[in-house]
Amino acid sequence: MIRFEPRANPGPVLTYGVPVIAAAIAILLAAIPLALADAPIIRAYGLMISGAFGSVFSISEMLTRATPLILTGLAAAIAFRAKLWNIGAEGQLYMGAMAAVAIGSGVIDGPSWIMIPVVMIAGAIAGALMLIGPTLMKTRLGVDEVVTTLLLNFIVLLFVQMMLEGALKDPMSMGWPQSEPIIDSAVFPPLIERMRVHFGLIIALVSAIALAVFVKRTVWGFEIRAVGENAAAAKFAGISVTKTMILVAALSGGLAGLAGVAEVAGTRGYLATDLSPGYGYAGIVVAMLARLSPVGVIASALFVASVFVGADSMSRAIGVSSYLADLIVAMALLCVLIGGFLTRFTVHFDRKTAG
Repeated sequence: MIRFEPRANPGPVLTYGVPVIAAAIAILLAAIPLALADAPIIRAYGLMISGAFGSVFSISEMLTRATPLILTGLAAAIAFRAKLWNIGAEGQLYMGAMAAVAIGSGVIDGPSWIMIPVVMIAGAIAGALMLIGPTLMKTRLGVDEVVTTLLLNFIVLLFVQMMLEGALKDPMSMGWPQSEPIIDSAVFPPLIERMRVHFGLIIALVSAIALAVFVKRTVWGFEIRAVGENAAAAKFAGISVTKTMILVAALSGGLAGLAGVAEVAGTRGYLATDLSPGYGYAGIVVAMLARLSPVGVIASALFVASVFVGADSMSRAIGVSSYLADLIVAMALLCVLIGGFLTRFTVHFDRKTAG
């Protein structure tokens, strides 16, 4: 007979060690599909490492990929901490990107110190509004936010496609569905000359640190944690659950919107329907790997980005599908979930005694 008993105090070793062990196990388990594909396993691992860290260019590409993952990971982390299950970061990212393009493609003009904050604010507001609606439906009407936020992703993508074929279409795009480019004064400056890593990385890192301080050191952060732990008890203690949820929605949606701004103003320069390869959904994995810790999101985003960039390089070199990266990330999430359960509970195997 198997018995599960809650642990009184898991301790820091278990709490912080589980995500690291889970990531290591997931990477080791990747040897199974590599072996099934008749790939040289040791060489494949070496190519993945060199593809992500083997040169300045590789590192810059990894950091470029990590930038939106940090922001969408933070969006999921703050929402999940309050038990607001935001599955709509992908749609919020696209709305933030569209708002940035609408404002930053020449509607207004000015120097960089004006235009960059303007497109950031526009994108954050657009992303926040996309989540505030489902949050009000949850708190006022009891509508499941998992369903509403998930379905809004598809609605937003169709809306973006419509706008790229209409009001936002670039007349110089030779028929391709893409927006006009962001003007130069609204483009994020690169951090390394002739590399794609850009100012959005600084924004993401500052956002993670600021969110960590906000959650741990402010009254609003305490209220968010209280609502997440027990909404009924928080309400009994005088905390407005609805206002707290709206605050969380604004923060979560705004961070996802900033991820979209970072992609159009930092990486692409324009909006297209293939702007995101799934950063909004990957942000959920990043948040779970980080155990909803804002600072931990930085480390988990770097891990996921390095897996994606390394797998791309490895697949080109030995002909193995780059979808191996998705498999590694999925296995890491599964290992974290199992490890999280074992962190909270002790497993006992009781022998049945003869009656």
